[in-house]
Amino acid sequence: MPRKLFTHQAYRHKVVLVTGGCSGIGRALALRFAQAGSHLVILDLDQAALDSLVQHLREHHNVEALGLRCDIAEPEAVSRAVALAIERFGGIDVLVNNAGITHRSLFADTDLAVFQRVMAVNFYGALHCTQAALPSLLARRGQIVVLSSLTGFAPLLYRSAYNASKHALHGLFDTLRMELDGTGVAITLACPGFTATDLRKNALVGDGSVIRQPAVVLGAEVASPRDVAEAIYQGALRRKRLLVLSNVNWRARVLARFFPRLFEKLLVPKMSGLKPGH
Repeated sequence: MPRKLFTHQAYRHKVVLVTGGCSGIGRALALRFAQAGSHLVILDLDQAALDSLVQHLREHHNVEALGLRCDIAEPEAVSRAVALAIERFGGIDVLVNNAGITHRSLFADTDLAVFQRVMAVNFYGALHCTQAALPSLLARRGQIVVLSSLTGFAPLLYRSAYNASKHALHGLFDTLRMELDGTGVAITLACPGFTATDLRKNALVGDGSVIRQPAVVLGAEVASPRDVAEAIYQGALRRKRLLVLSNVNWRARVLARFFPRLFEKLLVPKMSGLKPGH
């Protein structure tokens, strides 16, 4: 009973900052931490969605919440947002680097600007938020949760920029974890599989425009944001280093690890969806 009570209270009154927190996994995580009694800081680009979510958190979960419109690709905007969060709540205990974008296009057909934008949000956005929040996280012996992807292990076709951004996150945060050893700050890299979020429904294409039709994925079930968020929350409670939530079955992951050529030939095309333009 004492252990269960401690686990239940672990995030009560803690300050949790979630990027991209108005939809998908980010919103589900914000709601889950609210259920645990946390104070929420939500960063997103959609002001109307921010206002609606903050009101929902206050009225239905009775928690304090602050919604800030912020493009995490802009370091100055991130610094201002983090400063406002600290001014409001006194510090940050948990940083959830969730915000991300993707694309579906052949490498040869993808403009440089698409690579730059995907990296700016997925990689540099997480870097900006972590740099800004780190002094407070160190002072409060907090933790960082980073949303990676199954593509950190098994790259998908037509996602070269997205795959690269997720590999970069592993390089950054695996190194940072070693540097923070002994400080009390924990880092969890969470790797969900295919999830029913707006990420897949609003992918960039090679010229930078948005395709609002999700890719058809074969060979894997699509998880709900709520289920993924619960798994990430439980992993964060245990301060796990790596959380692999891929719904690609274990046989496929073994194949990717030990027989990569066979994996690339048999499964990657199915999981990647139709070739762009088809």
